[in-house]
This record gives sequence, structure tokens and C-alpha cells, in this order.
Amino acid sequence: MMVCNTILGAVVGDIVGSVYEFENTDGTDFELFTPQSTFTDDSVMTLAVAKWLLEDEAHSLQGLVARMQEVGRRYPYAGYGGKFVYWLLDEENPKPYDSWGNGAGMRVSPVGLYAQTLDEALALAALTASVSHNHPEGVKGAQAVAASVYLCKTGKTKEEIKAYVERMFHYDLGRRIADIRGNYGFDVSCQGSVPEAIMAFLEGHTFEEVIRLAVSLGGDSDTIACMAGAIAACRYPIPREMAERSRAILTDDLRKICDDFLALVRERDRQGAKVRGFLHDLFRKRR
Repeated sequence: MMVCNTILGAVVGDIVGSVYEFENTDGTDFELFTPQSTFTDDSVMTLAVAKWLLEDEAHSLQGLVARMQEVGRRYPYAGYGGKFVYWLLDEENPKPYDSWGNGAGMRVSPVGLYAQTLDEALALAALTASVSHNHPEGVKGAQAVAASVYLCKTGKTKEEIKAYVERMFHYDLGRRIADIRGNYGFDVSCQGSVPEAIMAFLEGHTFEEVIRLAVSLGGDSDTIACMAGAIAACRYPIPREMAERSRAILTDDLRKICDDFLALVRERDRQGAKVRGFLHDLFRKRR
């Protein structure tokens, strides 16, 4: 199993797209970083999910809610959706609100990096969506992103990833970014942004190109680029300048979650490789 590049892929996509969310660009020749570049709720919630996987071995719903609220409340102006703000601040009984928003897809990538099997990725993805975005489209969007990340980190080809996502989630991935760019609007639904993020990954040939394609669609550019970047970072190296500038924009506590989670993923992948090697040798001896 290939050790994924880094959880930073989602963060880089979010930060690059942050400037263009409400001032969309329809081309790929744009400044990657400006003085206004910042992390948004996409990065905050992605790292909250990573913190849950780091600290809650039981993967409990209560533990997930606690981490999302803990980390989210530190950054009250990160750009959360209206209903999610109330969920984030509800100390008594935060309940899911049947959302199909792409918040379910933008925060789920740590699950794909953490999981040791595709079934585990799908199950954990459903959990991360269910605490707030429990609409079937919200759950589907989270699972599609997590599955794409998992399949990419385990070395599946783009054709295999495309075929799986189309078969399991019925997204149309046969389109080209250039063909839909002119008619694409601001769409915060999973069904209207998760397929487009996966398309950007499928079409790009480098990490930077994937991010540029994702942002060039317009619409909810930071979230689309966050999801696309999470997948792309499992296939392509993140250019050093993009990684370093994004890490510098993160706060110390968010940077620490990012680094600790990457260390956890590397250790899990190392242990998983040892187990697979042992089972392989055992099988050969018994033949």
C-alpha cells in the first residue's frame, strides 16, 4: 500500500480556492496565493475529523461531534454555513439536519487516508456525514470522496477510480471541465460539486494542474479545490512552495493536527504492510 503524500492536499486546495470563492475566475492562469489567501471552514473541519481519528479509537459519534465543535469554535469566522453554525454552537444536543451540502465531502478526506480497507473508508465516511449531513446525497458525497482518496492512495488507476465512482455513486464523470465551466454556477450541494472535484483530479496531470482546474470552475471554489486536492495529493507530489506557503498560513494548533495525523497514517500503513507481508509468506509456506 502506497503511503499517501499528505493530508495537506485538502488544505492547499482550500487556501488556494479561498480567494476565488466569491470572486470566481473562469481560467486556470491565476495567482495561487495572494495576501488574502486563508484557510476556511473546509480546512478546519477536515482537521477536526483528523483529530477525531487521532484521539478516538472507538470512532464514536460523540467523539466526532466533540472534536468538530472543539476545533470549529476556535475559528468562529471560518465561513461555516448558516445551519452548521447553529449545530456547531449547540451545547445541548446537536442534531443532524438532513443536509446534502458539500460540507460532508470537504471534511472527509482524512477517512480515506486512515482506512485500511475500502469498506472501512465507506463506513467511516458515512459516520462523518451522519452527525450533520445525514441526507442520502450528503452521505453519498462523503463516501465518494473518501473512496476516491482510498483508491488513489492504494495505487488504483484513474480509470479504475472513475469506473468505481460511476458504478457505486452514479456520478457523471465523463464530462470535461472546459465543457461545463461556462454554465457552472455556485452549487454547494454534494451532487453538484463532488463529481466536479473528482473530474478535476481525473483531468489534471500534476497536483497544481488539478487545483487550477478545480478553481477555474468557479462556484464554491475553495471546497471543490479542497476535495480535488485531497485526492490529487495521493497521486502527485505537492510543489514545495505550495506546501510551505499553505503550512505557514495554518495556525500552530491546526498545523500540529496535520503533522500528527500524517505520522499516524504512515505508521498505520507501515503496520498494515507488515501484516500483509506476514500473511503472504504464510500462504506461500502452506502451498
